[in-house]
Amino acid sequence: MLDVYSSFVVRQKRTDNGEVVKIGTQVKRVRERALLTQEELAGRAGIGTATLNRIERDRVEPHFSTIRKLAKALDVDPSELLPEDSHSF
Repeated sequence: MLDVYSSFVVRQKRTDNGEVVKIGTQVKRVRERALLTQEELAGRAGIGTATLNRIERDRVEPHFSTIRKLAKALDVDPSELLPEDSHSF
């Protein structure tokens, strides 16, 4: 069973080889490169600060719509928020 919230799903996505895809580190890296605080990015993306904090700590897997909001707020392509090693699947 999945606990569904407004901007994320509490579950872990697995790649074809069974690995969990985590985007938190990459989201934080891009946010810090843009010199934004979590509060600033959350406001620009229209999501809660607590939600962004959970995403960055890999506590949740965001819906793709949330990834798109974050990418737009950061002025990057959504693929830039995916871990480097996940671009190939």
